[in-house]
Amino acid sequence: MTTRFEIQAVAPFRLDLSVWALRRRPDNAVDRWDGHTYQRAMRVDDTLADVAVMQVGTVEVPRLEVAVTTDTPVAGGRTRAETTAMLRRLLGLDIDLEDFYQCAERDPDLHPLAVRFRGLKPPRFLSLFEGLVNAVACQQLTLTFGIELLNRLAATYGRPAPGDRPGAHAFPEARDLVGVDPDALRSLGFSRQKSAALVELADTVERGELCVEDITVLDDDEATTALRGLRGVGRWSAEYALLRGLGRLEVFPGDDVGARNNLQRRLGLSTPLDYDEVCRVTSRWAPYSGLVYFHFLLAGIDEAGWLDGPGTPAEWEGSQQG
Repeated sequence: MTTRFEIQAVAPFRLDLSVWALRRRPDNAVDRWDGHTYQRAMRVDDTLADVAVMQVGTVEVPRLEVAVTTDTPVAGGRTRAETTAMLRRLLGLDIDLEDFYQCAERDPDLHPLAVRFRGLKPPRFLSLFEGLVNAVACQQLTLTFGIELLNRLAATYGRPAPGDRPGAHAFPEARDLVGVDPDALRSLGFSRQKSAALVELADTVERGELCVEDITVLDDDEATTALRGLRGVGRWSAEYALLRGLGRLEVFPGDDVGARNNLQRRLGLSTPLDYDEVCRVTSRWAPYSGLVYFHFLLAGIDEAGWLDGPGTPAEWEGSQQG
């Protein structure tokens, strides 16, 4: 059965840009995008649903049309409430960017990106666990291969999406990886260290020893320290999880090599940056350094030509009414 409804986002908003910041690479099989519709399998009322989202309003009056497909009946009101809450988190729908745009207007390095990507909202993974798994998977690898590892993990341990979605799977939850033999993860391409870290992380979450509420009350330094106490989680992984898992937009992962190089190139700096220099340079954008991180990421995606695919919504600016 399919439940349909509409939700609104705080303007400005562009679905395509926000989805690309979430998925990062065109071969991401968990966060699916065909140029018009974003799809992802997620749990709704303890039932797996395949959620499809289209933008039907303009950038300045953004409306999203949502279709939730399940194999078993789910109460319509609960479906709408739970799906809406997850999408607001996943796509940053409630974040007001007015202050960020005012900041960008005064910055000659940031202003062109803010104009080019107006409507980009900072995405968040559905859980801290998903954020940490993404971080561990992508450590010391190209992002393209890291995404491929995550695709294999979802295809092997994630639940199949309902409806006519061959090959689509939900991202595994902690309970899906509890008790998995690390050698099974190694067969997917994970290193020995990453395999052990992922299984231990799943066990830690399931035992209730990693509580999001406990991390949420900590400041950034304290939260980073707490997360670094987990096996396989270093400074980059912890900061990555704070930004993408907990939505801390002031965090710019300073050990991200790609982000460092991007920062150096876009600011016209002659020498490579170390962690302390990244923190110093990005402090000019506080408390939006993490949002700038997403703009740099999207700029790279744009340069790769992936934003020029079908359905890039230039027509949203005026052809549709809100």
